[in-house]
Amino acid sequence: MPETLTTSTRRTAARIQGAGLLAISALLLAGCAPATTGAAPEETAAASGTVTITDNHGEIEVPVNPERVIALDNTTFQTLSDWGINVVAAPKPLMESVWPDLAGGDEVLDVGLHREPDLEAVIEAEPDLIIGGYRFQDYYEDLKGIQPKTIEINPRDGEEATSELKRQVEILGQIFDKEAEAAETVAAFDTAIADAKSAYNGTDTVVGLITSGGEIAYAAPGEGRGVGQLFPTIGLTPAIDQAAEDASHGDDISVEAIAQANPEWMIVLDRDAGTGEEGATAAAELIAGAEALQNVPAVQKNQIVYLDPSFYLDEGIQAYTGLYTDVAAAFSGASS
Repeated sequence: MPETLTTSTRRTAARIQGAGLLAISALLLAGCAPATTGAAPEETAAASGTVTITDNHGEIEVPVNPERVIALDNTTFQTLSDWGINVVAAPKPLMESVWPDLAGGDEVLDVGLHREPDLEAVIEAEPDLIIGGYRFQDYYEDLKGIQPKTIEINPRDGEEATSELKRQVEILGQIFDKEAEAAETVAAFDTAIADAKSAYNGTDTVVGLITSGGEIAYAAPGEGRGVGQLFPTIGLTPAIDQAAEDASHGDDISVEAIAQANPEWMIVLDRDAGTGEEGATAAAELIAGAEALQNVPAVQKNQIVYLDPSFYLDEGIQAYTGLYTDVAAAFSGASS
C-alpha cells in the first residue's frame, strides 16, 4: 500500500479515536484525580490554584503548576527544560537530540511527529494541561476534545515577532509560577537585541538565506524563517528586498541573483543541520562551492553568520537570544 494512503488512514483513525474516546478520556482523567480527604471543593481548588491566561484563542483558565503536562510546541521546550518542568508525553523524535532531559525515558510517552501524531498516547498520558501549537496546530481541535485545558501560545502570524516571543515565555511563567525566571529570559533577549543594534553600522547590506536539500533559498526580510525577523528588529539594510512566497522554506533564487545583489553580509539558516539529514550538504559547503558567490563581499570578507544547528528544531526565545548574540559578535568583530 502506498505510504500516503497508510498515513492518511492512520491519521483518520487517530482523529476518530480522539473524538470517539473523549468520554473515556474524561472518565480516565476524573478517575485518576486524587481523592479528597474531606476537604471542601473550594479548599481543594485554592490549594491547587488556577490562573487565567490569554492564549491564541482567547481567555482560558488553566492550573498553576499542573502535574501532568504534555508539551507539543517545540518553541517552548527550552523554557520547560530550563525550568525543570517534567512532561508526561511529547513528540520525542523532535526533541531527543536537543532536549534529552525533557524527553525522558520510557515514562514519557511518545506522541510522535506532527505529520502523524499518536492521539492515543495523548489520551493514555491523562494530561491536565496540553501545550499545543506551532507544528501541531492542525490538531488543536483533536487535542481540545481530549483535554479542554489545551493552549496554544506560539508566536502568531502577523504579530510583531519579538513581542510574541516575550508573550509566550511570560505566559509560561504565569502557568508554572516562574514569573521571575521569565523576566530574566526576556531581559537576556532584550540585551542581545540591543547589542546587535549597537554593533550594526546601519549601512552594510544583508541577505538572509535558508539551505536545504543541497539548495540555497532566499529568506525575505521580516518574513523568512528564523532569519527574516532580524531585519525589522535590528534595522538591517536588505541586499534583496522582495516579499516572501514561501516564508517557511525560503523562496527559489539563483546564486547569480545573490551575487548581483552583492551583499556585505549573509545570515544563513541550515535546515538540514537541524534535522540531522543524513548525507546533507552543509550550508557552508554550498556557499563555498558556488562559484558565482566567490567575489561577493560577504564571502570574501568571511562575513557570514550561520545559525546554530539546533535553531530549526528550537525557534524559541532562547534560540533567538543566541542568534542576536552571534550577530552582535560578528558585527563587532568586523568593525574592530
